[in-house]
Amino acid sequence: MLAIEHAGVPAPVAGEVRVRLEGCGVCGSNLPVWEGRPWFSYPLSPGAPGHEGWGTVDAVGDGVEDVAVGDRVALLSYNAYAQYDTAPASAVVRLPAALQGRAFPGEALACVMNIFRRSAIEPGQTVAIVGVGFIGAALAALAAHVGARVIALSRRPFALEMAERMGAAHLVSLADGSRAIAQARAITGGSGCHCVIEAAGVQQTLDIATELTGVRARLVLAGYHQDGPRQVNLQQWNWRGLDVINAHEREPAVYRRGMEEAVELVARGDFDPEPLWTHRFPLEEAGAAFEALARRPAGFMKALIECA
Repeated sequence: MLAIEHAGVPAPVAGEVRVRLEGCGVCGSNLPVWEGRPWFSYPLSPGAPGHEGWGTVDAVGDGVEDVAVGDRVALLSYNAYAQYDTAPASAVVRLPAALQGRAFPGEALACVMNIFRRSAIEPGQTVAIVGVGFIGAALAALAAHVGARVIALSRRPFALEMAERMGAAHLVSLADGSRAIAQARAITGGSGCHCVIEAAGVQQTLDIATELTGVRARLVLAGYHQDGPRQVNLQQWNWRGLDVINAHEREPAVYRRGMEEAVELVARGDFDPEPLWTHRFPLEEAGAAFEALARRPAGFMKALIECA
């Protein structure tokens, strides 16, 4: 259950900035928090677990020199389902004039950039993306942009349509797992893919991703596996000599670098994430945003909560 309450405006301490938020993306990793899993402690702090915020700096703490009041920024923070949040000055990235007026959930885009970097995709390679939500669709765009051939696999017809719009060359339905494996491997002539990105975070997509790898391929784990242990086909991993990469980052400096790369890419016009912001909700309707994330209705890719 979510509740909207009035709380004091946070004051930045030394080394911090305060941001008047324009909005915050709703991350798939937030869903277990909303559903209520036993390993969380409630109530959370006000604005939690919002961590994909952007807005304008309206106050700075002592010692802050590189960020000024009035700068429009994306930030790494943890209480961004609110009108205001604070963050270390080292955890914000300025948004250039080219992005004025555009939504920019920086942490989410940084996550995409970090996964893409770890995937080491090269021109001419065949890349399968198993599970097309926001991250999968964005990765399809980046992979296609560098000249890879992208196979997108999803159970949702709309997600496959979006993957095609983002540049995927082949679309495969996951309605039947065995058939999907056969179809995708046939596209590669039976040799498998150079890189397979698992982006759904469930056992089925992990199994399918393994089956789509070629010899000495990269198997990249981009999905959020939060609901318990997983089994893996280690025999296949050994036999094919896979490089298995956990593409989730935890270092703030790495996330900041990812945000900087995303800002540059979008500002240059080399990647347009706008089609992926399919649902927008005012802060007062945050619960509806989580409902949409849980149900993923036709046409859903990613929800934004607008705080301004």
